[in-house]
Amino acid sequence: MTTAVNRARTRLDVVEMEPQGFNDKGTMELVEVKVNAQSEDLNAILSDASPSIHDRDPKRVNKSLKVIFEDVIAEPPSVRSFDNVWLWSHAVFEVSRLWIYRFISFLLAVPVSLAAGILFAVLSCLHIWLIMPSVQLLLINMHWVQTVWGSILNILISPLFTSVGKSCGRITVHLAKDEDK
Repeated sequence: MTTAVNRARTRLDVVEMEPQGFNDKGTMELVEVKVNAQSEDLNAILSDASPSIHDRDPKRVNKSLKVIFEDVIAEPPSVRSFDNVWLWSHAVFEVSRLWIYRFISFLLAVPVSLAAGILFAVLSCLHIWLIMPSVQLLLINMHWVQTVWGSILNILISPLFTSVGKSCGRITVHLAKDEDK
């Protein structure tokens, strides 16, 4: 018995939105980018463990840091500066925010990442090799305490509170206002 293996060619079209730049209104314009992948390339795409260059906050951790010029500086309609002053201040704000962030992240990103990696590695090691085995050892050896405590609750405390509940369950309270003048 012979079986023929039919390998179908699979094509994957992925549409991503990439930032193009700011338009006249100062808002970011997005451009649609299509990526085509054949079935052989699919495994390479799906198994890529490197972080995404385009979406660096996939879990939206830093939603509060999406600051634009209009969030910081706004002129009411009653007082306005010259249009060129507004445009230049907008440009200076965006450029300085971007380049100062890049400079500070260039200086701090690697050392802070190293420190965070060491901290999480130590915490993970402590959790895996010290805390969880201790908790499991405690739970295994304290099974008799759980049995005794359950028996005490069922024999002494549960009937006491059941009888108090039944005794007090028939109590009714009526509120009335005295109308003294």
